[in-house]
Amino acid sequence: MKISQEDVILIKNLYLSKQYGERKMLSELPGKGCKLGSIDSLLKRILKTGTIVRQPGSDRPHSARSSG
Repeated sequence: MKISQEDVILIKNLYLSKQYGERKMLSELPGKGCKLGSIDSLLKRILKTGTIVRQPGSDRPHSARSSG
C-alpha cells in the first residue's frame, strides 16, 4: 500500500524532530499499512537530499521508453 502524503510529512517530522528510527515510526503508524522497507527508503531519501519531493528528471529517460 502506498504511503499517503500526510504520512510522509509525519514520518519526516518524527525523524527530524524526535530522531525516531524505522521501527519506532512503524509502531507510531499502526493500521496505515506501511512497510519497514518503504519507511527505510523514505528516510534514506531524506538523508540524501533533505527533501521528500521527487527530483525533476528522476523518471525513466524518453529514449529508454518503448514506442508503443
